[in-house]
Amino acid sequence: MYELIQIGERSYYIQSPAKIGIYLANDQEVYLIDSGNDKDAGRKIRKILEQNGWSLKAILNTHSNADHIGGNRYLQQQYGCDIFANGMEAAFTKYPQLEPALLYGGYPFQDLRHKFLMAAPSEAKELTDSGFPKEIEVIPLPGHFLDMVGFRTPDQTVFLADCLSSAAALEKYQLTFIYDVEAYLNTLERVAAMQAEIFVPSHAEPVKDIRPLAECNRKKVLEIADHITEICRESITFEALLQRLFSDYQITMTYEQYVLVGSTVRSYLSYLKDSGKIEGYIENNSLLWRKIREEG
Repeated sequence: MYELIQIGERSYYIQSPAKIGIYLANDQEVYLIDSGNDKDAGRKIRKILEQNGWSLKAILNTHSNADHIGGNRYLQQQYGCDIFANGMEAAFTKYPQLEPALLYGGYPFQDLRHKFLMAAPSEAKELTDSGFPKEIEVIPLPGHFLDMVGFRTPDQTVFLADCLSSAAALEKYQLTFIYDVEAYLNTLERVAAMQAEIFVPSHAEPVKDIRPLAECNRKKVLEIADHITEICRESITFEALLQRLFSDYQITMTYEQYVLVGSTVRSYLSYLKDSGKIEGYIENNSLLWRKIREEG
């Protein structure tokens, strides 16, 4: 873990729970793509940089989930480097309590205010800032989170953030976190059509052909959407639906899984309602969900 691996002429990644990218701008300065999940990750990154005689010029955050920005504050304090993030991701990086608040849907109780859901705050600039490296292409990847992006380096290495899960992760966790299902499916379609020397997803192995993994993720999303639709043949509340899904997919409920899976299921319900497959209605002061009956 935390092994440095070269994958392009000037592109590297650090093997870690969420892969950390490195682009070598010149012989001494590097750009970091994400920063791991906490201060300890930041220390390990700093050790790698020092071993190679590199100085950190800036951190480019793909999105603001805590496991991608957790090392930001430590590294910014150590190097005085800029941090760049996109749109709402920049706001969540500055004010990280927004993440557990969004997931929970209100003020998060203490058990949700920890490093796995809430990173230390760090100062982030927009990707449109003049200091952002012009040689790095920004790739919009909405769906998994608010304004997530990927990055393409000049040697045609594409860092794909969290827009793809490995086949093993999909089999194990089933309901991987998605903020906007329709946007996520559109992102998968665009990613499958991309060309690059190598693709680096944060939670899967680097590959030269990204199409099989993109299709695997797409099929899983559609499978879950169909399963939720079928459960809604009979009117059901959100909490009952969530309990059913935890049982069907053999997921152990914890506070963290409740908010992560729960938020994802709400996103599926929005997607299915907006696409005309289910409807919501109020009865006896409860919001119920049911499949829309097909005519004929």
